[in-house]
Amino acid sequence: MVTIFFIFILLGLLLLVYMFREAHLNIVRKHEFSFSNTPLEKPIRLFFISDIHRRKIHSSIISRMTNQVDLVIIGGDLLEKGVPLERIEQNIRKLSSLGPVYFVWGNNDNEIEKKDIEAIFTKWNVVVLKNSSVMVNHLQKEWALIGVDDLKTGEVDLDLAFQDVKQNAFKLLVSHNPRILKLLEMEHGVSLVLSGHTHGGQIRIFGYGPYEKGKTHVYEGITQLISNGYGTTSLPLRLSARPETHFIEIKSI
Repeated sequence: MVTIFFIFILLGLLLLVYMFREAHLNIVRKHEFSFSNTPLEKPIRLFFISDIHRRKIHSSIISRMTNQVDLVIIGGDLLEKGVPLERIEQNIRKLSSLGPVYFVWGNNDNEIEKKDIEAIFTKWNVVVLKNSSVMVNHLQKEWALIGVDDLKTGEVDLDLAFQDVKQNAFKLLVSHNPRILKLLEMEHGVSLVLSGHTHGGQIRIFGYGPYEKGKTHVYEGITQLISNGYGTTSLPLRLSARPETHFIEIKSI
């Protein structure tokens, strides 16, 4: 009986070690999307990362993406309560080395003083998209990058977010919470939505978790990428929902 008890203890410890190691993997997933309304001679190349929380972005990811992307998008939850400002700035510095950085707010980003985060953003020229947009120049062509406030802790205003967007531009929308998809209408003309927040369930037992795993899907003509995210919350553990970042190429059909 004692032997069986120690076997279970050993198996439990091994599982915890496995879950800890899985939570600290450094995966870059590649995605290629093609749309008919992207009159581009060359693809738009993006690096998308969400839900960093307490993690330090590993240098292997930066090395892999250096000189590979046109810009970086942070899909919210850059941090959570207790994360040192030095670590936040270190992560921003690394991402800024890849290209211009754009950010949308997540629910956990409100857990420290915004003025402290905004000071870091100002230092590293991070553009915050809060119910706003920018027209990005890509080889003499323009496309629209739109960001909205968090559905849970902020105030989403789609009218405000789209007010400066050119009607015929290719439109990419970033929202920390993937449920934004249900608020979009055909008239908005969005082709691609990038989201995080769910962590893919983070810990999935026999395939089941509190949220769906990250995925790419199409809903009423809009393509959405939902990321498992890079970090963790509550426990630095994952099971069957590996962390991920994303290298995205957007092409013309």
